[in-house]
Amino acid sequence: MSEFKGIPVVPTARSGQKYVTPQGIAAIKDGIKATAATAPLPAGRKPAWLRAPMPAGQRFDAVRQTVREHRLATVCEEAKCPNIGECWNAGTATLMLMGEVCTRACRFCAVDTGNPRGWLDEDEPANAARTVQLMGLRYVVLTSVNRDDLEDGGAGHFAACVREIKRLCTETAVEALTPDFQGVLEDVEAVVDSGLDVFAQNVETVRRLTHPVRDPRASYEQTLAVLAHAKRHRPEVLTKTSLMLGLGETDDEILATMDDLRAIGVDILTLGQYLRPTVNHLAVQRFVAPEEFDRYREAALERGFLECVAGPLVRSSYRAEQALARNNAGLGAGGVATR
Repeated sequence: MSEFKGIPVVPTARSGQKYVTPQGIAAIKDGIKATAATAPLPAGRKPAWLRAPMPAGQRFDAVRQTVREHRLATVCEEAKCPNIGECWNAGTATLMLMGEVCTRACRFCAVDTGNPRGWLDEDEPANAARTVQLMGLRYVVLTSVNRDDLEDGGAGHFAACVREIKRLCTETAVEALTPDFQGVLEDVEAVVDSGLDVFAQNVETVRRLTHPVRDPRASYEQTLAVLAHAKRHRPEVLTKTSLMLGLGETDDEILATMDDLRAIGVDILTLGQYLRPTVNHLAVQRFVAPEEFDRYREAALERGFLECVAGPLVRSSYRAEQALARNNAGLGAGGVATR
């Protein structure tokens, strides 16, 4: 095993282990250090509604073959998203920009944590656009790690990726699920002005649970400020955010969060079940039943959201291609797609 300054350089480190990436970045695998105090994962099966169908379909098979042949990277595969079959069949996929090491350590997220020290792939805008073209995507979600090590939080790089995709794939709609850029509104504007169709920044949880769920550098108010400014700056761009449920929030807190989001003009909300990625992450406090998600969705629509996509397996980019259809996600009971 090779080493870098005494830290092992390994292709696959154990969860919670410190390692060094091929770019020379020291990182923590899955974002959170392993400790002796962590509670084990509970025994027993998860509820039946959390079992995803096997991905299948002619378009899915074609996209998967393209991904294999050209060695393309998607969040859909790397995060083992349960909705990969449905999304790829719909011509939608999610790409992660600016590397795989995040400068923050949120306690719900299994992205590796470290300090990339300014590293960026200068070819990524062109490569991202080529990936979208090869996959034949009608709708692409671009997301990224937090890059607090960069002066602009990576906003310029993010915007360059959007512009290049729009240049090469003129018919493809682009959603940007961005970091909060530490609340710097000029950086938010740089992304919103890039030609995207949907701007997203996830509030993740209710105000009371923001800490310890999110990294201390993130905040409920900061996310609201970012979303509010994006809508003020370009009202024609749809704004979107996401909440994980099952972390200990109450119904009143969920509804209060909806009210806060509507007060700043957020157009689209997604609600999904939090699932603990490793024993080092926050434990699940409850599994939210499909009928409860239905009730939350109705409450959101009553408050004026253009759409609320809600269900146990819903993730922030689930059925994202339907966002431009305005309140037409095609959902049945418990967030299950009906077409």
